[in-house]
Amino acid sequence: MPIPPLAGGIAGPTHLRPLLDTVLTALHDGATRRDGPLPAGGPDTVTHHTHTTTGPLIPDHGTGAHHALRTLVTALTEGAADPAHPHCAAHLHTPPLALAAAADLAASALNPSMDSWDQAPAASALETALTTALAAEIYPHTPQPDAVVTTGGTEANQIALLLARERHGPIQTICAANTHHSISRATWILGLPSPVVIPAPRGVMDPTALHHALTTLTGPLLVAATAGTTDTGRIDPLHHIADLTTTHGADLHIDAAYGGPLLFSPTHRHLIDGLHRAHSVTLDLHKLGWQPASAGILAVPHHHDLAPLHHHAPYLNADDDTDAGLPDLLGRSLRTTRRPDALKIAVTLQALGRDGLADLIDRTIAAAHHLADFIARDPALQLYDRPTISTVLFRPTDADDTTVATIRRTLLTQGHAVLGRAHTDGRLWLKATLLNPHTTADDLRHLLALINRAHTTTTTEGSTHR
Repeated sequence: MPIPPLAGGIAGPTHLRPLLDTVLTALHDGATRRDGPLPAGGPDTVTHHTHTTTGPLIPDHGTGAHHALRTLVTALTEGAADPAHPHCAAHLHTPPLALAAAADLAASALNPSMDSWDQAPAASALETALTTALAAEIYPHTPQPDAVVTTGGTEANQIALLLARERHGPIQTICAANTHHSISRATWILGLPSPVVIPAPRGVMDPTALHHALTTLTGPLLVAATAGTTDTGRIDPLHHIADLTTTHGADLHIDAAYGGPLLFSPTHRHLIDGLHRAHSVTLDLHKLGWQPASAGILAVPHHHDLAPLHHHAPYLNADDDTDAGLPDLLGRSLRTTRRPDALKIAVTLQALGRDGLADLIDRTIAAAHHLADFIARDPALQLYDRPTISTVLFRPTDADDTTVATIRRTLLTQGHAVLGRAHTDGRLWLKATLLNPHTTADDLRHLLALINRAHTTTTTEGSTHR
């Protein structure tokens, strides 16, 4: 068997072109066979079909590049939950833009590793420019803001707590009941005290409870606020929280993984006013930024805030190389080997510009409000509240929690829709997290019709079995 060709170098594109044609055909064929937002049948059916279709993954004799690509990409696509389908709206799992996915292909082909300059000369320069630009969006009035690229909100939140620990020692975190689970997980990983959790009535941090916690707790304190919660999309009262942390001398971290990109929308950026007052901010562009995962950011107001991340490895960044002017990149991440995720983000921002990204954000939020309008006008459905960003919670009017959960699983098993679930105000709600700017009003009406039909079926079957 000949040695397989490589993706890089002058000849790389020639080798890639026919393989990409096979991949694109397989993507099309798999989506056609699926014909919906996810495969029908549930876990056992999908697992059996996938294993049967793919065959042995480590055969004695290889099947060849085109056969393997065609077989496995088709199987993966046929069995995918496709966030590009308008009825796939469960999670903060965005349909990536085609141009961002194309940029990601270039990153894979070139394969720079962002842990030393001699592995990523141009990529390191591009990443520095991008992180500086994004940090300046969050901290527009700070002379030297900076940011690091992360795998997403979880890693960004972990680094935020790490930096606070390095500033103050074993810091006590205060967060609300609406806070992402990664904050609690980060305290565990870092050996910090478990967070003090305060109430979040109607999905937002309670400032009165925060004032009480800041008044009664001792030692260095860090408040973790949220701009775009996972369950409801709510945004904490950022200025009020910042005022309290300033008064009590506490640090403030804002997890804006979901809501941060609202900065690019003149129509909606007021919702996150006060973001710049935080000691660190999480931003996740594989949510409301339409990037393939991963595309996270942790921003800080001053470049020197990232100094604790510095780690020296002579085989990667020798002192004399650094003295001679070669940048030391290990302080740009907790990871060593990592992909140039800055490329796809930079391509997207340059291609769309501020107005193009704002249009995508505004369209997506408008779709969420259209969905809320349709629900509010349907007596068979109950709306939790108007959406803050693009998350809409609702449930059949007369359904109990068991019925709501059954409706969701029924739609999943049928392959008709992917909806999330959120437990708030003592009840279980269906959750539609809209992130597809191509979603139409007809798509939304059809989704609600599927839910009402599933509710009717569930209620009828429940009556039959009683």
